[in-house]
Order: sequence, then structure tokens, then C-alpha cells
Amino acid sequence: MFANPPTLDELRARPTLTVAEAAQVLGIGRNTAYIAVHTGDLPSLRIGGRVLIPTARLFALLEGDDA
Repeated sequence: MFANPPTLDELRARPTLTVAEAAQVLGIGRNTAYIAVHTGDLPSLRIGGRVLIPTARLFALLEGDDA
């Protein structure tokens, strides 16, 4: 989680966010974000035991680009 909210440019510079960080950006709870990952509503990558949110895909989703 972010101690101090990052700027949009700082977020875009990161390739991925944790589910908790993405939840904070979206203004939803961590559990809600994990449910969204599970249902496919929130794009994610699974690497080993970690679930990560691709930052570019998150911003595309927020900007209304479903691709």
C-alpha cells in the first residue's frame, strides 16, 4: 500500500501494482479487488504465488478502453 499517494506519472512508470495498491488507486477494498481479479473484471498476472495488476491495462480500463 502507498504511504503517500503517488502521482499518475509515478504510477504509469511502474509495470505492475499489487492488488492492494490497485485497490487503493481504485478506491475499493482489497477483498473487493481480489474478487474482481477472480471474476476477470480486473486484469491480472499470476507470477508464482503473486497476483499483480498490469498498470497499463488498469489505466486502459479506467480510460474506457476494453482492449
